[in-house]
Amino acid sequence: MTNQPIGLTLASNGRVVIPAAMRAALGLKDGGRLVARLEDGAIILEPIETSVRRAQALVAAYARPGVSMVDDLIAERRAEAARE
Repeated sequence: MTNQPIGLTLASNGRVVIPAAMRAALGLKDGGRLVARLEDGAIILEPIETSVRRAQALVAAYARPGVSMVDDLIAERRAEAARE
């Protein structure tokens, strides 16, 4: 599978068929879950696992080693509640 563009047709009900070679390259099976998003005027489709990994990487960039983000959040909420 190359990165060459492949023309697709949008059906009247909004459905698009992803070519078998692309599905195979992504490891997509029947019933596989995808995430769709708009980015710079393009529709991006990706397996949900890929989307989750990308989100985890974004969050990890803000994590401090040895510090629990959950514990920080709980402490912050308790402090807010104490101020009320």
